[in-house]
Amino acid sequence: MGFFTDTSVCIGCKACEVACKEWNAVPADGLDLLGMSFDNTGQLDANSWRHVAFIEQTLPSSADPHDPHAPGDMRWLMMSDVCKHCTHAACLDVCPTGSLMRTEFDTVIVQADICNGCGYCVSACPYGVIARREGDGRVWKCTLCYDRIGDGLQPACATACPTESIQYGPLDELRERAQARLEQLDRPEARLYGHDPDDGVGGQGAFFLLLDEPEVYGLPPAPIASTRNLPQMWKRAGLAALTMAAAVAVSFLGRRP
Repeated sequence: MGFFTDTSVCIGCKACEVACKEWNAVPADGLDLLGMSFDNTGQLDANSWRHVAFIEQTLPSSADPHDPHAPGDMRWLMMSDVCKHCTHAACLDVCPTGSLMRTEFDTVIVQADICNGCGYCVSACPYGVIARREGDGRVWKCTLCYDRIGDGLQPACATACPTESIQYGPLDELRERAQARLEQLDRPEARLYGHDPDDGVGGQGAFFLLLDEPEVYGLPPAPIASTRNLPQMWKRAGLAALTMAAAVAVSFLGRRP
């Protein structure tokens, strides 16, 4: 199960942020307008499991007289960001206590009661999603409302979204729906992000339809799970250790009279 977020219909209302905080009892961030922006959260962190990004762009001038955007026109890009629930989840791989776990819905959650606050997952996440809560020390992030979906309900954010920008369901169905939406838009700048199971994290459990390059939204263009090749690395390390041990044994045997 997972999320498909269609940014082309996001209106920046922040209903998803509020619903997430209310249902999960996530602490308030406080009032911080970050300069002149309407974005009062800035990024995903331990107290912001959903983050609605506001991106103001000046459109380039066009020589096309039929272009609806005159030189200097502005546009807003809005996107509700969330933990990606990666298939190859580096955060899960490096957790020493088993606090991070994969659920029966193929999502990744944090069991806060056994988190020791080591922070290994913070540096392992290629998206910068996970963070430790100030004054608490443990990490917190989106659970995809594990308690709700276990009872057959939608996550709180998807339920609250008035435009159906956030859609929840089986990933295979969501990918088909996303592809159909992309073709319907028929806009050269539109693209899907995180939908491909062959990408560097094995596909995201939360993927997006974007209207510009991923970097514009603060997303890495080619994320890679740092632990994806961990089994091969351990295998090579083991072979190297055996080779060294054999060499040491041979050297000692060669010294015997």
